[in-house]
Amino acid sequence: MTKKTKLPQTKVKNPEPDLSDKENWTIWAAWADRITFEEIFRKVGKTENDVIKLMRKKLKPSSFKLWRKRVRHQSIKNEKIFKYKRKELNRRINLEQD
Repeated sequence: MTKKTKLPQTKVKNPEPDLSDKENWTIWAAWADRITFEEIFRKVGKTENDVIKLMRKKLKPSSFKLWRKRVRHQSIKNEKIFKYKRKELNRRINLEQD
C-alpha cells in the first residue's frame, strides 16, 4: 500500500469542519486552544461576544461553564494578552540571564 501524500497525516479526535458551515466551525474553533478570537473574527466575522452568545445557545449549561472557565484562564485565546504575557516572560528571562 502506498502513501497518498508525502506529508505526515495528523489524526485528531475532532477534525476541523468545513468553513462553509460557519456555526460548526466557530464552535470547533472556540474549543481549540490555539485559535484566538481574532482569528475567528478574521475567518467568520464573529466577535468574542458573538462567539460567547453562540456557545451559550448551542452548548449544555455545564459544557458552557467548562468552556468559559478554560477560555478565561488561557491567555492564548486573546492575541493581545498572549503577546503581552510572552513579552513579559521574555523580559524576565533576559533579566535572569544577565
